[in-house]
Amino acid sequence: MSVPEELHYTEEHEWVDARDTGNVRIGITEYAQDQLGDVVFVDLPEVGKELSVGEVFGEVESTKSVSELFAPMAGQVAAINEAVSESPDLINDDPYGSGWLIEITPADASSTAGLLNAEAYTRLISD
Repeated sequence: MSVPEELHYTEEHEWVDARDTGNVRIGITEYAQDQLGDVVFVDLPEVGKELSVGEVFGEVESTKSVSELFAPMAGQVAAINEAVSESPDLINDDPYGSGWLIEITPADASSTAGLLNAEAYTRLISD
């Protein structure tokens, strides 16, 4: 199971990538997509929506279940991945690349401080 070292993670199995632009990109982990099975639908928020930490910002529907997506930090939605809306299977094919979900402009630049590093996330999914 791939857990890229450069990313941060949540206990809800989302990954967070701090971008050079100051925004953060968010997606679900390889572990999460594996547990879900074939992703068939994704519901994402509107660009401009303000998110609070822990707020539900969308859903991922698979052939097995529907899972809510939780904001790992507060901020404003700066972009959504339109390609995933049209081809949800990108999440299964490339969860850390073309399967990303949203980008947000964080309300606090140090907001990744409370997230898990790759080592801690690996321990979480190994238990």
